Amino acid sequence: MNDSPTAPDAAGIAGKTWPHERSELRRALLARRREWSAGAEARLAADKLDEQLLPLLRQLEPLSLGLYWPLEGEFNAAAWAATHKLGGAMQLALPFARKAGDRGPAAMEFRRWDGTPPTLKDECGIPSATGPVLVPEVLLVPCLGYTREGFRLGYGGGYFDRWLEAHPGVTTIGLAWSCCEASFEVQPHDQAMTVVVTEREVLAP
Repeated sequence: MNDSPTAPDAAGIAGKTWPHERSELRRALLARRREWSAGAEARLAADKLDEQLLPLLRQLEPLSLGLYWPLEGEFNAAAWAATHKLGGAMQLALPFARKAGDRGPAAMEFRRWDGTPPTLKDECGIPSATGPVLVPEVLLVPCLGYTREGFRLGYGGGYFDRWLEAHPGVTTIGLAWSCCEASFEVQPHDQAMTVVVTEREVLAP
């Protein structure tokens, strides 16, 4: 995979011009996702993404899978794993994020999840798990935006990028909606995904 920095495409994606400044780009992507989510296409998109993702996961055959608890508008990876009863075939894990403070910089770890509704929230207020720390073989990563070269844009906290930098052997599957394919300059801390999956295609740069 090419992880060298790429210059933004001035024409944007599919005729759309995206902001170059990352905070503005995040706002534009969130607005685009909200607009798209209200349309008819979005109602079928989760099933279509499932059709792309499940065969890929079966091909990889991991013993452990890292998930995430969805924010509004994201593909619901936790519910997807429960629907397909993946917990019987592999160990599942959810992230637990810690904010920066006296204990050190912001950080994230994955904890084994038994599939029951979480009773714990991490320091960012997102439901998490209470099991032991687990480093998953394959990790599903939510993408607010993505490029065809396999880079993702998150919400700016850097939790996934820092974790992935510390665990370079993990196979990463970025999950995104095709409406949020964007163009942005890759920065040194950005971690490329192994694969990006949308409701329309599988990108393996």
